[in-house]
Amino acid sequence: MTASAGRNFEIQGRRVDLPVVVRDASNASATFLVPSAAAQRWVPDGAFEVAEILPGQGMLSIAAIDYRDNDLGDYDEVSIALFVRARGAKRGLPVLSTFADFLQGKLGTYIHRLPVNQSFTCEAGKTIWGFPKTVEEIALEARGDRISCRLAVDGVHALTISFPRGGTRTMPERELISYTYLHGVPHCTRAMMGGEGFAMRLGGAEIVLGSHTLSNELRLLGLPRRALFTTWTEHMHARFEGPEKL
Repeated sequence: MTASAGRNFEIQGRRVDLPVVVRDASNASATFLVPSAAAQRWVPDGAFEVAEILPGQGMLSIAAIDYRDNDLGDYDEVSIALFVRARGAKRGLPVLSTFADFLQGKLGTYIHRLPVNQSFTCEAGKTIWGFPKTVEEIALEARGDRISCRLAVDGVHALTISFPRGGTRTMPERELISYTYLHGVPHCTRAMMGGEGFAMRLGGAEIVLGSHTLSNELRLLGLPRRALFTTWTEHMHARFEGPEKL
């Protein structure tokens, strides 16, 4: 891998320096088992392959993030991503190595969609990293011990998902990798992420799909269904480095 040369960018008249720092955000996520063959159709050109946690089964993550203090602004985001490996990456025993890599944070995610509700972060994400950001309608609402996220894409209801809130643990800082295409070329982005007020629970997510194309894409992966597990981080912090060409 070779790091991209640019360390600062001008976005909508503002300078953005790398690394981009997130000082405070809340993050809710749900991970689902999905058929790996169907999920692989989301990934173009064969540069990445869905990592199988069970024979024929990969993992899909849906996350809702409320960025409160971030170099790219105060905004909400929904991440829809698959856990993948770069094609040809070194691996160990089938299934067992995937499970171990997942627990150790060594699996990367291929981001299928990354809607946000602010134009600045949308342009910055696409320009700097190749993140598939679009500006959409995102409504986050806390209700007691749960948080609900409603996403409308192109003005059409795509999904509503709710997660359990609350946690007392510390999430140790670790490196996470996400994969994108930047100018048509596969890249990876490394981020260091940690947080306070963390919890992980079996199941826990409730999801309703709408009538958008994205809703039908999720149905083809077997959703709605029970989540494997959900996570909540009350105060997440992160540092995003520049993209690296594969």
